[in-house]
Amino acid sequence: MSSLKQALNEGRFVCVLEVVPQQSPSRLAALEQIVQRGHLAGWPLLPAFADRVGLHSDLSPLEGAGALGNPPSSLLHFSGKDRERADLLLQMESMKARGLEQLLLLSGDRLPGHIPGQAPVRYLESVPALQIARAHYPDWLLGAALNPFKYREEEGGAQYLKAQKKLLAGADFLTLQLGFDAAKHSEAQTWMRAQACMKPMLACVMRLTDKRASFLQAVPGVVITESMRELLGREQQASQAYASARSLERLALQIVGLQLMGYAGAHVSGVHTLDELLSLEQAIIEQRDSMTTLTDWAERWHASWQMPGAPDVCFAPEAGAWEMGQSDVTATRRERLGYTLLSTVHGQFFSRTGWLSRAFGWSVTRPIWKVGVAANALHAVERTVKRPLVGCDTCGRCRLQDTVYVCPETCPKGLANGPCGGTRLNRCEFDDRECVHSVKYRIAKSADQLPVLAQTLIPCIEAENRHRSSWPEWFEAEDTTQGL
Repeated sequence: MSSLKQALNEGRFVCVLEVVPQQSPSRLAALEQIVQRGHLAGWPLLPAFADRVGLHSDLSPLEGAGALGNPPSSLLHFSGKDRERADLLLQMESMKARGLEQLLLLSGDRLPGHIPGQAPVRYLESVPALQIARAHYPDWLLGAALNPFKYREEEGGAQYLKAQKKLLAGADFLTLQLGFDAAKHSEAQTWMRAQACMKPMLACVMRLTDKRASFLQAVPGVVITESMRELLGREQQASQAYASARSLERLALQIVGLQLMGYAGAHVSGVHTLDELLSLEQAIIEQRDSMTTLTDWAERWHASWQMPGAPDVCFAPEAGAWEMGQSDVTATRRERLGYTLLSTVHGQFFSRTGWLSRAFGWSVTRPIWKVGVAANALHAVERTVKRPLVGCDTCGRCRLQDTVYVCPETCPKGLANGPCGGTRLNRCEFDDRECVHSVKYRIAKSADQLPVLAQTLIPCIEAENRHRSSWPEWFEAEDTTQGL
């Protein structure tokens, strides 16, 4: 049993050190020293190899682990951007051959060069990826991500609904995306404790400097407010040594706070050398040994974000930001009318029970529509009818019934089960539209269909099945997971 799996099973706090695998001998040598040490402040320390977050010249997670001799404690990432089922299975087969059985499944951030409206890029999202991985390797340790750092009801609610799907799909643990808002860390723990089957959670942390904050402001899903930037800038102006000490103190504090909140561990980024690790260890020990309660910690955390003459730091990007439990949004009139219209059409033509539905089903399942010119013609008809209504791209396996008639193909990543972590105040990561999953949330809430967004696991669309009519398969299928 791996050290991570054992620690999670035993309820021991653990530290995961995230590594972006690079072709750098000096970086590799420094990482070898850290991995050989194997602990941080008395907690198990293990490497995690990121996937597709850096330059194209970076190594893959498998190559990164291989460069260190494939330590069995390694947690490999799998990013679904521009990936299919076969890519996931190939990585898992290679991992199995090397004795690596821990995987963090992520949909992934925006693929460089991906421009909506041009050549489409589809992402193997984490929910079906979890199902695929669990079906092939039932004993593996599988994780997924959650981003609770959301400040509008739609995007926050949709995040938690999708997280429920991830648990249903087989996630053994969740890792929170990078964030600094302690209220949201507490919120996520409250949510998890309310689940029927609680799972351990880790949280991503990073030593935040003024330079890093400038970079992170452009990273989708990471919230760095202007008041945070101002404080970091003032510290830097005071002196480099002062700013460095404060940033180290906050990182150590955050890790200790996560343990006090009940997190299973910390997913640490931005530590590259053994000297950095040892400095962090000393800071953790000092903080951990001088406080015993979460109340003490909260006071010290608040104080660490204060400086004479600087305004109070706010971690929310706007005043009156949403908190879990608040519920005041509703679908617009147009959204409600659209849902009513499309659900009525679905009931008439795709229920399989009424005479009109049976007649339509009989007509589209004739052998003539299976191949050749007729199949292409049926595909063109479906696209012509549905594209103006819902933005359909004829994926070949319609999922509208399970997405409250908001087409997942209108998401630039093609995500059907819920949002990625990259939204900001309901805006899509690509910033050219409102996130379609925020729209879904409003409609589902108004139509009393929120359980659908939490419980219906929507499978991935295989590349070879795209761009054909979904109607024949809907009426021929034994299940009812497809529709309009």
